[in-house]
Parts: sequence; C-alpha cells; structure tokens
Amino acid sequence: MTTPTLILRQCRLSTLKPDEQVDIAIADGAIAAIAPRLDLSAPQEIAVNGQLVSPPFVESHIHLDSALTVGQPRWNQSGTLFEGIEIWRDRKQSLTLDDVKQRAIRSLRQQASQGVLYVRSHADVSEARLTALQGLLEVRQAVRDWITLQVVAFPQDGVYGSPQNLELLEEALRLGADAVGGIPHYELTREDGVRSVQKVFELAQKYERLVDIHCDEIDDDQSRFLESVAACAIRSGLSSRVTASHTTAFGSYNDAYALKLMGTLRRADINFIANPLINITLQGRTDTYPKRRGVTRVKELWQNGLNVSLGHDCIQDPWYSLGTGNLLDVAAMAVHVCQMTGPDEIDACYEMVTQGGARTLGMQKDYGIEVGKPANLIVLDAQNCYEAIQRRATVRYVISRGQLLVETTPPAVTWPSSST
Repeated sequence: MTTPTLILRQCRLSTLKPDEQVDIAIADGAIAAIAPRLDLSAPQEIAVNGQLVSPPFVESHIHLDSALTVGQPRWNQSGTLFEGIEIWRDRKQSLTLDDVKQRAIRSLRQQASQGVLYVRSHADVSEARLTALQGLLEVRQAVRDWITLQVVAFPQDGVYGSPQNLELLEEALRLGADAVGGIPHYELTREDGVRSVQKVFELAQKYERLVDIHCDEIDDDQSRFLESVAACAIRSGLSSRVTASHTTAFGSYNDAYALKLMGTLRRADINFIANPLINITLQGRTDTYPKRRGVTRVKELWQNGLNVSLGHDCIQDPWYSLGTGNLLDVAAMAVHVCQMTGPDEIDACYEMVTQGGARTLGMQKDYGIEVGKPANLIVLDAQNCYEAIQRRATVRYVISRGQLLVETTPPAVTWPSSST
C-alpha cells in the first residue's frame, strides 16, 4: 500500500455496530485501508474520537443560476411558483457570465462547507443568449478539483412555450449539459406537456444524456405527467437514468389512481427528488383549510423500494427567500413533512441526502466509504444519523479527493457561573 497522506482515527460509521470504530487511511486521493486499528502513520492525522464519518452530502436538485437573487428586481409577495417564474423572467434579462459564475461559486463554497461535494444544478435555457447555461458550464470546470457539478439544461418557460425554446434546449446539449430537463405542467396545453416529455426522451437518447424533469410541481390533482415520464422510461429502457423532480401533485391524487401509478413506477424504476423546504412553502397557496403539505409521497415511494433523494432546490431566490444550502435542514424537514419519524425512517431521510442522491446522479459506483473508492467524506459532530439530523450537526471536516478542504469548529456554549 502507498504510504498514506491522511489517517482518520476512531471513526464511527453508520454501517457498523454502535460500539465499533475504525481507522481510515487515505493515499493518492483514495481510501487505502479501513480497520479497527491501523498500525500506520501519516503526515496528517485527525482524531475523530468516535464521531460519525459519512460519505458527503449530495445536492440532487438546485438552481445555482438563480441563487442569491432574492428581491431582484422584486420580492415574491404571493409566495407562489408562478410569481417566482415571472420575477425570474425579468431578472434573467440582466444576467451576465460574471454574475452567474460569482453567485454559483459562492453558493457552492457555502454548500461544500456544510459537507456537500456532489451537486446537480439546473440551468435555465429559455433565454436566447444561454448565459445561465454557459456560466454554469464554466463553473463546472472551475470547481472540478473539489466538487462535482452536473448541469441540467432546463427550459424554465417550457419546451414549446416559445418558438425558439426547443432549439435552445438542443443547443444546450450540444454545448455540454449533462442532462436534459423539462417542465410539462407549465406548457401551454396538456398535449404540449405530453409532447414535451416525449421530446426530452428523444433528445436524451440522441445525445446520450440523463433525464431530469420538473414534473407536476402543482397542486392540481389532474396534472398527471408523471405517468408519461414513467411510460417513456419503460419504452426507452432509460429507467435509472431518469429522474422525476418535485411530483407534488402526486400528493393530491386519489388513492385508487395513486395505487395504479405506483405499480407503473416500480416497473419504470426511475428516481425521485423531493424538495420539502421549497414545496412546503410554494404549494397549497390557494388552499384555505385544510391546507395541503405540497410534497410528493416520499414515504410511500421509499416503502415501495424506489430511489428517493432530497434537494434544497433554492437558496435565496425568487421562489425561496431563505436557505443556506444545508442538506441537514432539508432532511429534517422531510422527517416532519413526510411523517418519517421512526428510527429507520429518520435514517432513510439521511440516506436520501447521501446514497440516494449519489444514485440519482448516477455516481454510486465511486461513492461511499470503501477501500479503493475516492476519498470524499465528511466528519460530523454527531455519533449517528439520527443525532446529525436532530441537532443539525456541524460538519467538522470535509475531505475532498483525499485533501482536507474545510474545517469548522462547532459552536461552544458557555454558562457563566453568575447566571446559574
């Protein structure tokens, strides 16, 4: 074995028994050895002292092109998805490459400091200059040594919303987008929505790209494009290369239809991304009471063996004025909104921002804490996944490509003797 450059001592892994700990040696950017006690030395050693060592968080759904634009040119007063789209339509007219790149890199640094080392971002390709896309493609190259970024060509205004949108979408794929997206529920008609899904799959096969469609992000229980996505996945054979994002209308379907659809989804074996922070905020705005939660059937999808991951979606933009990019906030919201409060369910929500996200991005082969895999991992100020979510534990160390990227000291609480 090559002499290690970094050793982590006394690590607690979620795959081990609670009383078991291991040392992890890193060499040449990869995990070189894992054992209860490694009789080795390295120039750099970190005493983990029984805290949780985890694969890094995976941000499977975010819009870096719009991040950090809240209030520009105005605030979303209704809090709805559609007002957000209108505000962004105005804001994107003034986009420049530097504007997109600076905000995206600032957001990625913020995410990485909180343990995120894999990101899938959507780039709006409904603007004629394709500024958002080109900016994020340049960012993908600029950050490649410390974070992995996938870029989805996303037609925010619809594939058929304007005469040039289809050509812009295809040009984005020619320029190098990793995946092709769509937004069928925002097309002018249901027929256009179905046609747009079919076109997305046609382009994915033509350019050999992944599929990630904003699907049924609406409260309308008649918005049923998820069945079109599943059918196209089955017929094309793309299955696990396909992701349906949001699918919030699924939470409003009648149970008879939902049961029938679930069987189709198991057959399709596609990925799902829920964005609980955003959709608990955007959805149900036209409801009086009872007011819908506005989140897809996360628990039922998980119970049926389908891959579910969680995304932050927005950081301080026209759709969501809050957010820091912390995926533990997202997992905690999922625990609450999806009523996944059992021990196994809480662990599942943690897995949705780690292993589930890696599978969604198609990166599970090189992801995880195993000998021979890339040394991408994080150390949390917690002993297990439950505690990490319950306390929104500080990510103490972020190790990317075998190098210590970020170190954060957890906040210290002091009670002066005079106040006790």
